[in-house]
Amino acid sequence: MSWRIPFLGSQQQQTDPNFQDIPTQSWYPPPVVGSSSRPSTPTSSGASQHQSASDHPRPSSHGQPSPAEAAGIIGRLKDKSIEELQRLLKDKEAYNVFFNSLDQVKTQNNVRDELRKETLQLANRLTDLERQKDDIMRSYSPAALLDKLQTSMAKLDEESEELHGKFLEKDTDLPTFVQKYKKLRTAYHKQALLHLAGQTSLR
Repeated sequence: MSWRIPFLGSQQQQTDPNFQDIPTQSWYPPPVVGSSSRPSTPTSSGASQHQSASDHPRPSSHGQPSPAEAAGIIGRLKDKSIEELQRLLKDKEAYNVFFNSLDQVKTQNNVRDELRKETLQLANRLTDLERQKDDIMRSYSPAALLDKLQTSMAKLDEESEELHGKFLEKDTDLPTFVQKYKKLRTAYHKQALLHLAGQTSLR
């Protein structure tokens, strides 16, 4: 934000050197050839356009305070002495302190800080999402899937060996052993075939 603060007394009235050369009736339109020499008066439509323009003031130019904001700044400056005003003009630090104390500046600084905070939060969130995406991609990569399949095969093989040991120690009857053992070995061999096919496709 780069406003120029309108200090009291800094805008002295200066007479335009060309002001005296402007005729008092210069706003009349030029006479039309063949018409009477009497100057024509402005039409009601021109007056209405002038009134409409005055009712809708143009917005302040970029980087300049609006009339309402300028009035607020001038109101702050009215209570200051000549010495204080001169110090604001000469002392950059004092000027910055006064400038940052304006309500308009405080509002814009707050908005800027909020936007910066939200931007940082979004950046952190984006980083987390990218990390999660990378983790998912790694966990479902062909090599990772083969490792998970290998782990599952080892677990099935261990369970089937434990069941076989229980049968030898007569801790389970034959029908139960056959049913469970067949189920475990069938799952094991299916996964073994998948693992072999996966290894072959990666070569």
